[in-house]
Amino acid sequence: MAYPSMGEAHRRITDYLNKFCDAVSYQDVASLAQLFSFSSNSPSLLSLADALNFFQDANRLIKQSDKFSQFGEILAPLFRSLQSNRLGNLVEAYHAFEKFANAFIQEFRNWESAWALEALYVIAYEIRVLAERADRELSSNGKSPEKLKGAGSFLMKVFGVLAGKGPKRVGALYVTCQLFKIYFKLGTVHLCRSVIRSIETARIFDFEEFPRRDKVTYMYYTGRLEVFNENFPAREEIQYNGNLLFVLYTADHKLSYALTHCNPLREANIRMILKYLIPVKLSLGILPKTCLLEKYNLLEYNDVVQALKRGDLRLLRHALQEHEDQFLRSGVYLVLEKLELQVYQRLVKKIYFIQKQKDPSKAHQLKLEVIVKALKWLEMDMDLDEVECIMTILIYKNLVKGYFAHKSKVVVLSKQDPFPKLNGKPVNS
Repeated sequence: MAYPSMGEAHRRITDYLNKFCDAVSYQDVASLAQLFSFSSNSPSLLSLADALNFFQDANRLIKQSDKFSQFGEILAPLFRSLQSNRLGNLVEAYHAFEKFANAFIQEFRNWESAWALEALYVIAYEIRVLAERADRELSSNGKSPEKLKGAGSFLMKVFGVLAGKGPKRVGALYVTCQLFKIYFKLGTVHLCRSVIRSIETARIFDFEEFPRRDKVTYMYYTGRLEVFNENFPAREEIQYNGNLLFVLYTADHKLSYALTHCNPLREANIRMILKYLIPVKLSLGILPKTCLLEKYNLLEYNDVVQALKRGDLRLLRHALQEHEDQFLRSGVYLVLEKLELQVYQRLVKKIYFIQKQKDPSKAHQLKLEVIVKALKWLEMDMDLDEVECIMTILIYKNLVKGYFAHKSKVVVLSKQDPFPKLNGKPVNS
């Protein structure tokens, strides 16, 4: 990197200090936010970092002016972070940035209005990104990565500042979403629960007053949590003595909300939502169209959908095996694996219709040996006992209406609606 002259370095640093003070003085949040956007790699910030590394005495410039010195606790660590970041010393950059962020929060507390929220959003984003980079540096040096956890602790402090009465509370959801990203990255998703309780039960928050962007992100992450917990139905009503106490909105509702309100031009975000919403819909018996899978490059679900349509157990297992790593990383493998019961139901239903065409009077009597032959045709080798067990489960799960005649090895189907639809309820409900 080419360093500037001493005079040019002095000019760049002074120019930044003036911009910071003017942005605070005139409450110009757009300009203030740009001054903190490390990850943008803007030419002005890169040239400032070069100037700081060349000049090496920026603190003197801050202290010698009353205009600058009042913000010294914010500016000094911010400059150190910029310097270290430019030199690739990411752990040092993180430490300095965290110190700057804490100083900014103290100043933010003193401002009555919420004018600086967008700048605070940038700080929340940047500290998470910088922590991730610092942890990669620590890992590469054989040390324990711990900065992302530290960033989570800082953001909880920020959440506490915002989670009160007044206009600043609308920023709480953005910080919550940054916390979700940290917890999911660290594999500590159980920590999400305390923040969710604060958002969803605290009377100071009105969910509709939050920005749409934040509501979509919040619903996406809380929807993913519900997928992990296998809470699929659209909504669950909690009643006591016949009175509705409250409604629990689960995976289908939350992910559907995120999809409906997501910016249609953000195709990558839509794809992320669909990656979890599709398994939920499949569990509820709702199949996506092939054109949707093609449009958002989610073809790993295509064979799963075809298996459900055909009652092809072999195809389902092949799809799960082929995309196992992908489904495991997403956390939807077990959800998809449980679709086997729906596939069995579809297979039995097809056998029923074929039998109905041949002999309508005996269509409701299915011999187990016929199902065994159908499975063998699909190269699925099962004996009568295994098929009997499967049919028993299908009846128990209300995927098949009827009863089992054990001695004759026959399933006697109900003459009315022998294959109930799921109607928005998962098989295991």
